[in-house]
Amino acid sequence: MAYSFEGPNRRHIDLAGSSRSSTSTAVLGSAREARLAREEQRRRERAATNVQKVWRGRREARAWRDYCADVWKATGSVPYLVGSLGPGDEKRLVQWCAQFKQSGLDVMNGVPLDRVPHYLRAISSRILTVACAEPLSPSASTLLSALVTLTAVSKTASHSTDLARTILGHLLERDLYKQLSSAYQIIPIASKAEPALPYLTTLATASFTVFAPTDPAYRFALLSITSYILSLPLLLNRLPIPALTHLSSHLPLQALLTTHVHPSFPDPVVARDVLANMIALVSPRLASWSGPAVTGWLIWGTALMREVGPAGFQPLSSANAVLAATALDDDDDTVLTTQSAARARRGALPPPDSRTLTRLSTLTSSSHLLSLISKTPMSSLTVLYGYLLTLVDVWVERRDTILPFIARAGRGGFEREIYRVGIRGKWSAFINGAVSLRSETLTSVWPALLLLTEIYSHALLTMGDDEFFSAPNAPKNPFSLDELTELSGLLLKVSFTLYWDGGEDLSGTVPGLSVTWEGVRERTTQLLVQIRARDSRRPFTAPEHWHMLPPSDLSSFVEAAVFEESKSDVRTKSLSKGQMARLSPRLGVLNNLPFAIPFEVRVGIFRQFVRNDIQSQGLYDGFMRRPRHGVEVRRDHIAEDGYDGLNGLGPALKGPVAITFRDQWGNIEAGIDGGGVFKEFLTSLTKEAFDVNRGLWLANAKQELYPNPHSYAREGRQLNWFRFMGRILGKALYDGILVDLAFAPFFLGKWLGKRSFFDDLASLDPELYNGLVYLKHCESPEDLSLNFTVTDAELGVTRTIDLMPNGSNITVTRENRLRYIALVASYRLNVQIRPQCDAFLEGLSDVVDLKWLRMFDQRELQILIGGVEEEINVEDLEVNTVYGGVYDEKDPTIQLFWKVVKSFSYQERRALLRFVTSCSRPPLLGFGELNPKFAMRDATSDQTRLPTSSTCVNLLKLPRYTNERILRDKLLTAINANAGFDLS
Repeated sequence: MAYSFEGPNRRHIDLAGSSRSSTSTAVLGSAREARLAREEQRRRERAATNVQKVWRGRREARAWRDYCADVWKATGSVPYLVGSLGPGDEKRLVQWCAQFKQSGLDVMNGVPLDRVPHYLRAISSRILTVACAEPLSPSASTLLSALVTLTAVSKTASHSTDLARTILGHLLERDLYKQLSSAYQIIPIASKAEPALPYLTTLATASFTVFAPTDPAYRFALLSITSYILSLPLLLNRLPIPALTHLSSHLPLQALLTTHVHPSFPDPVVARDVLANMIALVSPRLASWSGPAVTGWLIWGTALMREVGPAGFQPLSSANAVLAATALDDDDDTVLTTQSAARARRGALPPPDSRTLTRLSTLTSSSHLLSLISKTPMSSLTVLYGYLLTLVDVWVERRDTILPFIARAGRGGFEREIYRVGIRGKWSAFINGAVSLRSETLTSVWPALLLLTEIYSHALLTMGDDEFFSAPNAPKNPFSLDELTELSGLLLKVSFTLYWDGGEDLSGTVPGLSVTWEGVRERTTQLLVQIRARDSRRPFTAPEHWHMLPPSDLSSFVEAAVFEESKSDVRTKSLSKGQMARLSPRLGVLNNLPFAIPFEVRVGIFRQFVRNDIQSQGLYDGFMRRPRHGVEVRRDHIAEDGYDGLNGLGPALKGPVAITFRDQWGNIEAGIDGGGVFKEFLTSLTKEAFDVNRGLWLANAKQELYPNPHSYAREGRQLNWFRFMGRILGKALYDGILVDLAFAPFFLGKWLGKRSFFDDLASLDPELYNGLVYLKHCESPEDLSLNFTVTDAELGVTRTIDLMPNGSNITVTRENRLRYIALVASYRLNVQIRPQCDAFLEGLSDVVDLKWLRMFDQRELQILIGGVEEEINVEDLEVNTVYGGVYDEKDPTIQLFWKVVKSFSYQERRALLRFVTSCSRPPLLGFGELNPKFAMRDATSDQTRLPTSSTCVNLLKLPRYTNERILRDKLLTAINANAGFDLS
């Protein structure tokens, strides 16, 4: 036998021993599985036991109910009826109800007296459940009829009242109103003839007859009926007339409203249904109520409107948005944010159906508002102001109807009442610095101030200056100028504080209101700017009234504002005024409340902004500004050559430009452009390009310019001309060159981003303005046969344009005339010339940041463009004149010169100034700001020579005249010659 110790038969011995890890893992896994299996088995056994237990219990309960049913059927014993109650008991309940209807409480014979309430509570609870689960069944009315009888109060039997109180108390604990609500919702809204409805309504009001008002159950029923019944959509439309009458007469509305506690409705749709039902019940009774009930409704109505929010009412339509768009600026990010973040957070809601909307419309009806205003006691005026403020805030579309009405209502003028009762003298602690703006002590005075800002701001949109200043034979402004001065001072301090403290959180709300602090800032700023606009046109306050900083703080303000602006980048330059205010308090003040800083200081800030921009753009090369763009211009084609040579530069027009003139013979005029030639070119260009005979511009009665609304001016090439002229005006502002142009105030407002309104129309078309003023105050506007259209006539062709959809079929009435006035004014001031204005502002913004211009109002901007339109101060010019050559202030020729100039007329002084400086108006801040200084030097002793000038250095070269008459004649000849640069 051969043995082999190799190959596959060789025995292998593993000396490492068995694997402990694999063995322990397997053991642990097996143990876990076994444990889970045992746990699952125990769970199954417990579940089987519970199932068997429940099954046996239900089997025994069913057997007991069957037994009780058999006994009750045989004996009529009530205890056995109660024992049989459960699924399938409807037939027995109907039989019992029939017996009860026939015999009354005799059906309880044989039941111990002390057990009767117990059994009746059980039967009543079951009747309620069965009937409300199937209110459309034939037996529902029988069941509910018995339940109504059980819960009714007897006038003769006191024990009946006690029994009703016991049963109702039990039903309240068993969700009476929740079950009634379910029954109402099962019945279709259109099924008013359903027999169960009257009984459901009677049960809903039974508690208010059975319980005393001091009983906790009474109060519980009030809150429950609000939560479950008054929250039903179209509740009043569901009920037949008898049931509606019963609900109206038995629901204790006054008690409900004076509880001062109401359920909260997180769902705004539910809150809207409650509000619609409540206003339908409240409004017819409001005129007969006393003060506490009216106050109660104000509290309830305010809370419900806030819970519904603006998204729950009819959305704003474009046709009604004209007056709703506030007087804030076009670029402001607030205006219908109005007002806000809170509104946006509510999101969109399904629109109300037509019947709900009809109910809600009662809130804005004149009769309802008049009842509220006339019936509110003096002690509750703050509550009334909060209610009206909320109404205006949530129903934006109706604000054009609400605000004018409440302005006229009340005791001798509601606006005056709000100011004199709710505002005057109430803010002294804040004005004096004793309390902060966000102090809880000011809670009661905010509603009056914010409501007044809404009402009066809206009124100013269609109030002319004659009415504002209470001119003779004009309607009166509700406020005197002294009151407006006081009111504007308060608004200024509030607004300035909120801008100055712009770093604080403005998303929080005013104590007691749903208005955010940002919303407060928007409202107060809006009215403040409107009042300031009137003051700038016809001053009624002292200039320092508007200034918020002491002179000692102005230099630091300027430094900080310039620093903040220098740190802004391209992204921040595109922000709205509200957004800018959040990033930079000082720029926020300058953009929104510029008048809070003196005009002279703002001019200095503007100039510093320009200098910073020049530096950042690299327009300086060393110490000199070197011209980068040279343009030849023919004297007789200044506008065309200027357009061809400069329009393509766009923003590069900020840089230096060298102008070379060619005279009418084609010869290049002598002189090197050191700035004076360009000033002369700019002056000549603006005179020619803005000539009204070119068809792009029109002038009003004061010879103030505005874009021509003709369709010719809206053609592509003409719009390019508007862009070019915008750039040219921007260049003049950028370089500080004054031009002899005056623009209509409404058009200047567009440079500042302001929307034009009715009061601006006087600067465009005084005749149309006066006609609309007459329409506003005439007794019967219907007699004028106006509709919501305007007519445009061009080249003999007349077009009729609807101001709103289907406007030709809408008659102008007393109720809608303010909307008509606003729409007409908006069409003439905004719509007709929008393309022209947009093109002009596009060109202007290429050179000047428009936010820099918003530091000024229209009057100030006109001064910035063309200088001060006032008498030239010869004494100031004399003090700030420098002399060269043989001249000094004591030279006989110089003394003759000033004597002659002082004798000049206004126009002759302007001609002299233009001859030397190329502009006929003095500098904004006096001749001390003229750069270079006004200078004079001798030219010759020849008495026949004319004076000459070098406008580039503001130099007058005056021969050494020895005779006053000769000096006068030669000087007038020179300044009126209109010669070119060669004259020097």
